[in-house]
Amino acid sequence: MTNTVKESQVNENEYDRKKELEEFDNTKLGVKGLIDSGITQIPRIFQHPPETLFDFQKAVRITGDAENIIPVIDMAGTHEEVVHQIRDAASTYGFFQVVNHGVEVSALDQLISAIRAFFEQPDEEKIKYYNRDSVASGVGYFSNYDLFNSKAASWRDTLQVQLGPKCVDPSAIPNVCRAEVMEWEKEVKLLGARLISILSEGLGLTPDRLSPESYLARINMAGQYYPYCPEPDKTIGIASHSDHGTLTVLLQDDVGGLQVKYNGQWIDLKPVRGAIVINVGDLIQMVSNDVYKSGEHRVYANPLPRSRISVPVFFNPAISSDKLYGPLPELVSADKPALYKQFTISDMTAKFLNKELKDKTMTSYFRL
Repeated sequence: MTNTVKESQVNENEYDRKKELEEFDNTKLGVKGLIDSGITQIPRIFQHPPETLFDFQKAVRITGDAENIIPVIDMAGTHEEVVHQIRDAASTYGFFQVVNHGVEVSALDQLISAIRAFFEQPDEEKIKYYNRDSVASGVGYFSNYDLFNSKAASWRDTLQVQLGPKCVDPSAIPNVCRAEVMEWEKEVKLLGARLISILSEGLGLTPDRLSPESYLARINMAGQYYPYCPEPDKTIGIASHSDHGTLTVLLQDDVGGLQVKYNGQWIDLKPVRGAIVINVGDLIQMVSNDVYKSGEHRVYANPLPRSRISVPVFFNPAISSDKLYGPLPELVSADKPALYKQFTISDMTAKFLNKELKDKTMTSYFRL
């Protein structure tokens, strides 16, 4: 037996993953705390196995006229044009960006700056909000919601805020970003309602068939912070996955890092100033009977000195409802049978919460 093999076995025996996860979580400082401590190598709990690692430098870089392959849709166009363009994008990519969406670009910039300010404020202020059970409290700052379920942790920290069905008490939101979050809460709900109506029309249905009451009742915002990573080839920002709910409305700064899967290849979704990124969730893929596609995406660990900020807002139906979801009857026929079983949102949410963030689990699980 070689010395290398012996050392490997000793290291394996000495590695107590659960203990190291707990020690990291108990610092309440997240991955930013690791960087602030001056580390030059990432802890083992963040090192991913080969099957989940990816080389961000090998993503497809499309050049020429097709450089921005993910559509950027001008919502100031005619209603018919916007419906057609969003239907095409949701059916083909599961992702698109919108401009002239009715929200001032300055308000988007202010929200991103405010989220950055939360993570970069003194530790003693930030720690006050460290809480993994943000569902119960309405506000929580933590690193990796699936920290104890995933095979390896990812290089990001999160501030989560509940915006619906009832928005959390504003006083519970950190003061450094309170005003900006409350302003975004109003704007994003209006945009979400407009988008779900357009998606409904894109299926040939009435604008209210996919109603906000049935599809957008539960709303959570996540301020994501991706600090510089000294070994970006050993970890990731977010694993490849699709969002399980209705739709996601995302702001991102100009650092970049989001990649979308299209035709079996990963492409960079380049930031467009003033644009808002929209992606279709698994639920809409299932109720549309695969007319729309949920967008599979991932984020690489940030190799740049400047931290990356993104602010996704996740729209989902209420958990408490006994309503059954599945392919809409209007979209099922002898030629196009139902591709998914009926399910409740509590079934779907339980499945989501008991797995690591990975792949398109929901559509696979409920497919007939």
